[in-house]
Amino acid sequence: MDLAWEAILAAGTVFFLGAISPGPSLLMVIRNTIVGGRRRGVMCAVGHGIGFGIYAGVAIFGLIVLLEQAPGAFFLLQVIGIGLLFWYGWLMWHHRNEDLTDSMEGEARGFLEGFSIAFFNPKIALFLVAVLAQVLDAGMSLLTKLVIGFVGMAIDMIWYVLVAVFLTGTSLLDWLRANETTVNRATALVLWGFACSVMLSMYLA
Repeated sequence: MDLAWEAILAAGTVFFLGAISPGPSLLMVIRNTIVGGRRRGVMCAVGHGIGFGIYAGVAIFGLIVLLEQAPGAFFLLQVIGIGLLFWYGWLMWHHRNEDLTDSMEGEARGFLEGFSIAFFNPKIALFLVAVLAQVLDAGMSLLTKLVIGFVGMAIDMIWYVLVAVFLTGTSLLDWLRANETTVNRATALVLWGFACSVMLSMYLA
């Protein structure tokens, strides 16, 4: 089966631009790196990449149909996502220092937070639909679709892993740790603002 390299390159470019844009996901990776060090930050990044990859696979093989044929399922996903954003925001606003560096509990929590912030984010679904609607073709081979999904997951995961790895051991991370309360509360405000924007888009839809 031939690969549609133009479609793969186009999708990959947009995936990269979407990954590096600041938002709740970036702040979540940074926060986990501050709290638990490099390993927890990396696990958060891996969890986020897997969550994004699942979304990409679902989007390629039927998310557009789901949005059209089962809007109730997407509405439920949005409600769960909003609740999760408010909950994480509350946890971060009231966060107290915790010593979880190099602990399996911390790494598992980092993975779960990274996965959930991606998997329960309805805007990622809309982003993927917008991107894939432009590059997918009815006659496109299965291999090309699989490659596009894998590229999306790989770009997302690699970017956030790099953030966690290169942030560790730098003066910036020391500064962030020294101002951990401010960082946590700023992250909480961003998550709450993001949740409100989703609620507004649901209301206006």
